[in-house]
Amino acid sequence: MLTAKPTRPDPWALIPIAAGLFWLTGSSAHWLLCALIPGILLLSGGTSQILWPGETRIVQAIAGGSVLGVVLAIPAAFASGIGSALLAALWSALSFVAAGRISLSKIPSIPGVPAPEHSLPMYVKAALDEALLSYFILISNIPNGDEAEAICDAACEVEAALASTGVRADPLLLHRVPPVPEDVVLTPGRALGHTFEWLSYSSGFVADTRLHGAADWELARANRQCHALVFRQKEESRPWLLCIHGFRMGIPALDLQLFPPGWLHQRLRLNVVMPHLPLHGRRRIGRFSGDRYLDGNILYLLHTQSQALWDLRRTIAWIRTQDPGARIGVLGFSLGGYNAALLACYEAGLDFVVAGIPLSDFAPALWRHLPQPVKEYFHSRGFDVVAFERMLEPVSPLSRPPLLDRTRLGIFAGAGDRIVEPELPQRLGAHWGVPVDWYQGAHLTFRGEDAVRRTIDTAMLRAGWKVDRSA
Repeated sequence: MLTAKPTRPDPWALIPIAAGLFWLTGSSAHWLLCALIPGILLLSGGTSQILWPGETRIVQAIAGGSVLGVVLAIPAAFASGIGSALLAALWSALSFVAAGRISLSKIPSIPGVPAPEHSLPMYVKAALDEALLSYFILISNIPNGDEAEAICDAACEVEAALASTGVRADPLLLHRVPPVPEDVVLTPGRALGHTFEWLSYSSGFVADTRLHGAADWELARANRQCHALVFRQKEESRPWLLCIHGFRMGIPALDLQLFPPGWLHQRLRLNVVMPHLPLHGRRRIGRFSGDRYLDGNILYLLHTQSQALWDLRRTIAWIRTQDPGARIGVLGFSLGGYNAALLACYEAGLDFVVAGIPLSDFAPALWRHLPQPVKEYFHSRGFDVVAFERMLEPVSPLSRPPLLDRTRLGIFAGAGDRIVEPELPQRLGAHWGVPVDWYQGAHLTFRGEDAVRRTIDTAMLRAGWKVDRSA
């Protein structure tokens, strides 16, 4: 896992310090009610960046506080006048730019990866990623206390189980071929002006009892049912595109923007299937979609990803019952990119797989966001990022070669991505033996980038799909 070189205190941190002081020095009680949270985040974040530069969460605090500052400037205008509120919003916006600038400076130089441009648009894009990360961290369940101790205790059991069962040497022993679903139900659905079918059937996945947490995993009742949005063409023999969403999505209002039916279904005339990943959307078991997928017991990722792979292959089996000669392509973004890449290792007969802004290894991505005291405790118990990475090998797309020819594989990623750092898609590209199509942007701003459309179009054309190039 590459990290940026240690840096000196960044003078850009003076901007959020000034912004925080401006917010917190208001005299009105109503003003301070609006100012308290953004003011504290900006002042503490900027000060911490001066004192302890490089800590991951510092920039997230600045970016999150900046967004709150711009939003809360609206009610603050009623407390102390529009002039003060506009200045507070301006200071917050400048702090947002500063957060992006500081964030980009932390990206290490990676051979084969273009350096991110230092420009105002790139600073804004990077800051958007950092702000989203601050939200993810805020609602996440970070292991601590007894939970952290239990994870370390169980890690040795998992390591031994993977070795004794042969799963480490041959992950196929963990990933059985799922049967075709039989209890399929299709009902009408509508969202954002689009009409589709809700596909539902039981998952049928059973967690491997030889691995830690299998009994707990089976308690997630809502997760036992698979759900997907389906857009079907009246014309026969049109290709099928399996679209895999990102973390905390699985919500029609979000998924339909990520995979626009107007483009994919209406203009390209594709059959489109958008499954919900485990614990997402209608399958959620927590307050938010995606709870406990990446923020639960980290050892449960063996079950999470095993079920994700099982369910996606089961969805493909259903497609083939609708169209025995179906031409099927796979497109996934972010967490969906990880699952698309994993699917490429186990599902034969796919026309292509495009992994967009993909995670390729959970261990370094999650480890990066753990608080330092948690990392130190894990280290003291012999559980570090290398051990974590080794433990997740049976569900890693880097552990097996893809079943598709490299001409049927595509990857695009952002040089300034702060959620999926550039090292991760670069590793997947090296493993697949295909170049990554890089764009000068970040994680949340991939839509509209030429590299995205180019990679998807190239994959479809190489697969022989007849698509409307003018779409």
